[in-house]
Amino acid sequence: MPGTVTAEAPAPQTPPQGASARPPRAGQSMWTRDQVAQAVRVSLKKLDPRWMVRNPVMFAVEVGSVLTTGDAIRYLAEGRYSELAFVGQISIWLWLTVLFANFAEAMAEGRGQAHAEALRRTRVETTARREGPSGIEVVPATALQRGDVVVVDAGELIPSDGEVIEGIASVDESAITGESAPVIRESGGDRSAVTGGTKVISDSLRIQITAGQGETFLDRMIELIETSQRRKTPNEIALALLLAGLTLIFLVVVVTLAPFSAYSHSPVSVTVLIALLVALAPTTIGGLLSAIGISGMNRLLEHNVLALSGRAVEAAGDVNVIMLDKTGTLTLGNRQATELVPVEGVDERHLAEVAQLSSLADETPEGRSIVVLAKERYGLRERSFGEHEATFVPFSAQTRMSGVDLDGREIRKGAVDSVAAWAGSELSLEIRAKVDEISRSGGTPLLVAEDRRVLGVIHLKDVVKEGIKERLQSLRTAGLRTVMITGDNPVTAAAIAHEVGVDDFLAEATPERKMEYVKSMKAEGFMVGMVGDGTNDAPALANADVAVAMNTGTMAAREAGNMIDLDSNPTKLIEIVEVGKQILITRGALTTFSVTNDVAKYFAIIPAMFVVAFPGLAALNVMRLTSPDTAILSAIIFNAVIIPVLIPLALRGVRYKAQSALSLLRKNLLIYGLGGLLLPFAGIKLIDMLVTALHLVSTAH
Repeated sequence: MPGTVTAEAPAPQTPPQGASARPPRAGQSMWTRDQVAQAVRVSLKKLDPRWMVRNPVMFAVEVGSVLTTGDAIRYLAEGRYSELAFVGQISIWLWLTVLFANFAEAMAEGRGQAHAEALRRTRVETTARREGPSGIEVVPATALQRGDVVVVDAGELIPSDGEVIEGIASVDESAITGESAPVIRESGGDRSAVTGGTKVISDSLRIQITAGQGETFLDRMIELIETSQRRKTPNEIALALLLAGLTLIFLVVVVTLAPFSAYSHSPVSVTVLIALLVALAPTTIGGLLSAIGISGMNRLLEHNVLALSGRAVEAAGDVNVIMLDKTGTLTLGNRQATELVPVEGVDERHLAEVAQLSSLADETPEGRSIVVLAKERYGLRERSFGEHEATFVPFSAQTRMSGVDLDGREIRKGAVDSVAAWAGSELSLEIRAKVDEISRSGGTPLLVAEDRRVLGVIHLKDVVKEGIKERLQSLRTAGLRTVMITGDNPVTAAAIAHEVGVDDFLAEATPERKMEYVKSMKAEGFMVGMVGDGTNDAPALANADVAVAMNTGTMAAREAGNMIDLDSNPTKLIEIVEVGKQILITRGALTTFSVTNDVAKYFAIIPAMFVVAFPGLAALNVMRLTSPDTAILSAIIFNAVIIPVLIPLALRGVRYKAQSALSLLRKNLLIYGLGGLLLPFAGIKLIDMLVTALHLVSTAH
């Protein structure tokens, strides 16, 4: 090629081994040997006080562990083995409490790290064929700047994010989305955005680069997935501050008990005071709080949804208005011919034959469905014209008709006003009544005419997706309001809205109307969720609380959204809302459990601390624990063990079922409130019996 800097085009880049690694998907176990081993190593690294100080509750436990360990070492040096046995066991279980909390967070992070590593392996050193002043030049992909234009042929990797400005091609995005089916990318539409690291598998594209180095979609995905970069959500921050405040209050209370016990001539050791602080502090939720937030984002990743912020995930749980596109979300998207309505005096089979002939050159989904309807309902096969003289008239956006001129017969099918104008006559009252009836039912009427005479009407219907009405009903039960967005006229929109079962609809939706509707809902105090893929959706997406952009959509839509659906499935918004609510329910359930299970630990430790000085406190020993030492040790062991027991629940989440807020509260209090109150009584008593039995066995030997 004249003006080309290099003699030949670079060979197609092949991703290195592992580049096709798929992100972890729903249903895959996270309890693999490698992940558990990695989580254990990370748990030990997180013992660094600079890391632990981020979690005030567990930092206080770690400080207590250091102090009790110091006492144990001192007792060992002094040969005070009776005190060493008690203090040493308390120290071990306090350290295990901290490690278990770190392990929960590390396991949650491991899921995201695995996803990020799979994406990182897709980033390979590639070259790009960039258009320059002297022709095509081969440059490293890292040298590309915004505005550069590159050419990518079949078999080559797309070097960076961009917009297709010329061409149409099939692109393999499996390295990012995990889906093996290729997608079509083309210029001038809502499917013009391409992602660096994906592979062109057919044809050729001219692409204008839209991202600088370190700003590509893949870079952002990896950065956002890396849980070390995850920002806490407002509710999570508020709860963390509350837990830190409670810990500080309990610390003051415990410190004041030292002089009180000395005044009562029953001095309490530092180890017992630390044990009391750990029992009072909400260590269970403190140890699991980060894991709950991280695992929530991971659950979205399992649904192939990338949350661009933790705030968006949390907002999904608070959403109470969902805006859903009609086409492709609530309905199948391709209107289907369901009925042929002839005018008086016209045989229905003849109408079917003419409708089929008029659609043979119509390659739209609607046109093909008419051919199929004539074949299946009336037994008409597609004709072979042989010696017949036939001139096909394909469908076009300008004429809004299609048809055929066959042996002198002129046959047309299309929009009502277009066919009426072609026929050159006023429509009869009978035909207008049939057209109005179909429109009111939510369908689309098409006229069929032969030799300038209208024969009947085709009823096109946008078929509602199976099961979507039930899903919308479950959302309504949970207190969510559903709004259908459509470009249809209000009459058609009202009919479809009634059939689907949405609460409201926005007809003849323009970008401005969508945005104003979002603003009006927010002004009324609602939290709004929306899904979109086109540039015309960007203004509304930018104003929505939860804005899900399709990965196949335009760059404008992806920039406006705070979540990106890598599968480009419009119904995913419903799943996102359910995941968001599951996160909030899980956090609330475990917080309730943590607070109530502390009550039993009070009954174990408080009487044990002061029963010598105040014998009347023995009445509070409702569990009839063996001795003060076994009571304190049993409470601390239970406090440590309950964290790993609850890790699977924190990572998996409490099962979400659509129901009212009052029902959820009752269920939460019954299961996690009452359960959190009763379980520690049984658990601490059982541990006390085991500790006592082991002590008896050891002394017997």
